[in-house]
Amino acid sequence: MPRSVNAVASRAKRKRVLKLAKGYFGRKKNVWTVAKNAVEKGLVYAYRDRKQKKREYRAIWIQRINAAVRNHGMSYSVFMGKVKKSGIVLDRKVLADLALNHPQAFDAVVSKIK
Repeated sequence: MPRSVNAVASRAKRKRVLKLAKGYFGRKKNVWTVAKNAVEKGLVYAYRDRKQKKREYRAIWIQRINAAVRNHGMSYSVFMGKVKKSGIVLDRKVLADLALNHPQAFDAVVSKIK
């Protein structure tokens, strides 16, 4: 019995990987073994950075809130403590947006806390 290899599936797999490697420089875009390694590494980075993106945004929100609260003579930690005690249920994302885009509304939140 002749040996059977599924060339259709193999070619489709290579085609899929090379399509993901589109835009890479040099041999990474068209040589199968190099492209396969580059795409695998790229997917690992993509998975990791989807998690890191959340951390980075949270850090940006905290910096924005801190900068806006310092104008009112308070620190970030004191402000967030008072937010929790006063029962205001605005999260850091919303507070940072208010501080950046709607300063009057943020001033109202700060004055309510004081």
